[in-house]
Amino acid sequence: MAWIGIDVGGTFTDAVASDPHSGQLIWAKSATTPDHPQQGVLNAIAKLEVELSAVNRLVHGLTLGTNAILERKGADVWVVTTKGFRDTLEIARTNRTILYDINTLKPPSLVPRQHILEVSERLAYDGSVLSPLDEAELDSVADKLIAAKARTVAVCFLHSYVNSAHETQAAAYLRQRLPGSYVCTSSEVLPEYREYERFSTTVLNAYIGPKVSSYLAELKGDLGKSGYAHEVLITTSSGGVATAERAARFPISTVLSGPAGGVAAAVHLGRQIGIPNLITYDMGGTSTDVCLVENLEVPLTSEQFISELPNRTSQIEINTVGAGGGSIAWIDDGPILRVGPQSASSQPGPACYGRGGVEPTVTDANLMLGRLDAEGRLAGEVSLDRSASERALKKLQPALGDIELIRLADGVIKIAVARMVSAIKEISIGRGYDPRDFALLAYGGAGPLHAAFIAEELDMHTVLVPPGPGNFSALGAILSDIRYDYVRTQLLDTRKTSVEEIDRLFEPLEGQGKDELLRDGVPGKDIVLQRSLGMRYIGQSWELDVAIPADVKSVEEMEALFYRLHEIRYGHATKDPTEIVSLRVAAIGRVNKPELPELAANSTSKPKSVRKAFFDGEVHDVDVYEREHLPLTKPLSGPLIIEEGGSVTIVPPGWSCRVGKVGTLVLKKESA
Repeated sequence: MAWIGIDVGGTFTDAVASDPHSGQLIWAKSATTPDHPQQGVLNAIAKLEVELSAVNRLVHGLTLGTNAILERKGADVWVVTTKGFRDTLEIARTNRTILYDINTLKPPSLVPRQHILEVSERLAYDGSVLSPLDEAELDSVADKLIAAKARTVAVCFLHSYVNSAHETQAAAYLRQRLPGSYVCTSSEVLPEYREYERFSTTVLNAYIGPKVSSYLAELKGDLGKSGYAHEVLITTSSGGVATAERAARFPISTVLSGPAGGVAAAVHLGRQIGIPNLITYDMGGTSTDVCLVENLEVPLTSEQFISELPNRTSQIEINTVGAGGGSIAWIDDGPILRVGPQSASSQPGPACYGRGGVEPTVTDANLMLGRLDAEGRLAGEVSLDRSASERALKKLQPALGDIELIRLADGVIKIAVARMVSAIKEISIGRGYDPRDFALLAYGGAGPLHAAFIAEELDMHTVLVPPGPGNFSALGAILSDIRYDYVRTQLLDTRKTSVEEIDRLFEPLEGQGKDELLRDGVPGKDIVLQRSLGMRYIGQSWELDVAIPADVKSVEEMEALFYRLHEIRYGHATKDPTEIVSLRVAAIGRVNKPELPELAANSTSKPKSVRKAFFDGEVHDVDVYEREHLPLTKPLSGPLIIEEGGSVTIVPPGWSCRVGKVGTLVLKKESA
């Protein structure tokens, strides 16, 4: 029985099939179809040439909700809230995000003020009822929603994270009065304190809920017609997978779905090849995602933003920058050459795709530099037109003093690289880590094209390119465990509580997680429960999420873990008293993971051609290898181009490349 992983990107939809018994992997790519994304998924699966009736596990990385938020194309959301709190989303936070600009505006709310309706009810901070829910007012609110033909409603009451009774009652009534509508509550989506962040996260969930749930229902139906008879699983932002039914209820948990799959695959590969410290670098058609993995531990956070709006669900600490193969090069008022964040996406795509695109992109620049094959097909299906790239890039020349075209293309790549280097510095140097202590793991269709240049800027000495880099996130989907995250707000003075009290508070969350996994068919022996605490110094406003290993036996050990994390993150720590703000549990259902197979010796170890390519200010004659025909016994010195279905690896001058375990390409700085 086969497993299939899917990752929908801005340009291509990637698929991988694995036989868990033989370990054989099959890769495929198909153009993403933005208007009907399930069609791109079905096209990619068809290229795998696997009978869906023989597939018993299909895991899908989802970008639909993310794109809806970024493009402001979600549902028309209405909010029902506590009387007096109608303006919570508008007021937001009073901090100035751009310190020296007094004209800075807050991001507009997803919900117009006239779509926020109030009802009389009030809970105290401890969950006790100050004013019961006024059912007559709720009935009037329902009438207004029906009259307005509202189809999406978020219920957000004060202090519902402590006591969800009022929200549950209101949601049940609204679902009855508005059958077929999408209704969610803040106590379901994020039972955590801080009203603005909780309301915002709940509204985001409602904003993408109808689109995601409709898509998943259609996809499940299409797959069923093609013979697939099992549950569709969705990768989530925290690095696990969830059922499609749960993803439809909590679509906000999928906003980093695709990138999370790549990080899961990175951890699996790092464990198999014995390299525990990695900076993952996933460059696709529209963006680049980077993540720092230390000792094979995936960093999690609940303090992320999407489109400047807070999303406080648990998610992998991934930094995203708008730099991909389709990122458009343009001239600002300087005039200064800029790259991204605007993207040509898959439609019309870079100019060289010949699909109507006329703007110069990173892909066009790489084609001009000879790093992509003008005679080949990108991902096996896209012919490249070098003359179209020339025409697009020439539009930039007049503003830059008619610079030589090939140097202009080189400048586009250098600017894109600089943006990606900055993204990596934010998650490494900016958080107390030295990138030189890590290997750069490059994947995504465009990642291996630029990885060595990024490593050069960061003085990193090792670059790794996994097998099938263009489909690596899709592989990560089938390598991901089932994972459900739970949180409870609980304010405790660490030094005035006990381990026994903390254990008692964790038990309901762990029981909830275990029960849900058992209902999903996970055997008890495969269930793992992981704890963490939101901790801070007494008097601080924000907390750090501190992982609590099972062998921690005292609150002093918990404080010591917090001090260490604070030292790493901020460069200093004191022994001052701390407090606990929240308890988190990750309930994980382990799945068997296929090991990547070792390579067999190939019959040839010769380059397939020689191509002229531009490096370091001059044109070189460069050997071009097919990846499967690289020599397994000796390293090769750059400049070198290595091609494979779905990606191209560049080994620049001053670097070497050898084939490592399970076929991983290991690029080394030769002077290192």
